[in-house]
Amino acid sequence: MRIIAGKARSLPLKTPVGESTRPTTDRIKETLFNMLMPDIPGCVFVDLFAGSGQIGIEAVSRGAKKAYFVENGREAAACIADNLKFAKMTQETVLLKQDVYAALYVLHEKAVDIIFADPPYGEEHYEKLLSVLRDRSYVTEDTLLVLEADKGQDFGFVESYGFFVEKEKCYKTNKHVFLKKAF
Repeated sequence: MRIIAGKARSLPLKTPVGESTRPTTDRIKETLFNMLMPDIPGCVFVDLFAGSGQIGIEAVSRGAKKAYFVENGREAAACIADNLKFAKMTQETVLLKQDVYAALYVLHEKAVDIIFADPPYGEEHYEKLLSVLRDRSYVTEDTLLVLEADKGQDFGFVESYGFFVEKEKCYKTNKHVFLKKAF
């Protein structure tokens, strides 16, 4: 696993040991960032269920002015800290070693531009995330929420939480769903 583009291009990243994380492949990460690239420079980026931190690190490498990494797992959080130090990104990043839902209440940004979430598949995280995010003042009409999910995950429920699906990008086994808040 490596940083694909930007100021830290080609740097290798560590991944947490064990089966507790599913690192996004370089090919899928590249496709995702090709879609996000117009919004990355100067943005505030939040990486939820961050795992190794590779998604938020890629955003900073490509020009995000600030990135938050939220990870509750001890080994994964240590991996993110190591990766941030190795990539020399400690000044523009914040690592929150806590539960994702608690962290959503402590973010003190006027606006967040992109929120990326890759929760464990098969659990009920998507609806819980939307129920919290709909009431956060930093989620504006311009905030893009990107959810990584199993390809079969149905997102027909998002409208009941005040969001709408802007687009979906499907891969072999998973997909990225791009949501915006309905105003």
